[in-house]
Amino acid sequence: MAKEKTPTFEEAMEQLEQIVEKLEEGDVPLEEAISIYKNGMELSKLCHDKLKNVEEQLTEMITDDGKKQPFVIHEEE
Repeated sequence: MAKEKTPTFEEAMEQLEQIVEKLEEGDVPLEEAISIYKNGMELSKLCHDKLKNVEEQLTEMITDDGKKQPFVIHEEE
């Protein structure tokens, strides 16, 4: 069984926008709307986690003595 690829932050945001548009239309059956909503919540958590990771990396850029460290963003896979 192949592992599903985790979307990038930008891909997740695009999918979230599509979910919002679909749910705002209002003509989605309840069971489908619940499934779509759950998917949206998972994407929202993914985006939050990615932003939190970047925030932690930015915080680590400066050491205790005030010297700046090299900055590299590590994309989670």
